[in-house]
Amino acid sequence: MKKVLLFSLLLMGVSFAATAQTQSTDTTVLKQYLGKYKFPEGSPVTDVTVAIENGVLTMASSAGNSVLEKQGEDVYAILQFQGTATFKRNEEKKVIGVNIFAMGYTLEGTREETAVQLKKP
Repeated sequence: MKKVLLFSLLLMGVSFAATAQTQSTDTTVLKQYLGKYKFPEGSPVTDVTVAIENGVLTMASSAGNSVLEKQGEDVYAILQFQGTATFKRNEEKKVIGVNIFAMGYTLEGTREETAVQLKKP
């Protein structure tokens, strides 16, 4: 009985460690999409902000917020709006923009470079 209990605890520990590492890796991967993406004048929304909330990639705009669900490499479903966000990369593989297809609209956004603000102690 003790062996079964010990084995179960060991298995749970290994499972937990693997899950923690996967979540950490996923968050690291998701960080490459974070930022604000601007759309041309006359677009239904002026910009969207991609963030991580509770370990999940999200997109927010003046039209509303949505969870993004991975569909493929650099392709995410925009769940709230039954759409798709396809992130664009440059030659250095850096994310530089996003194409959004949702609710009958096609939007092409450019990622804004944001200055890193250092907090002073």
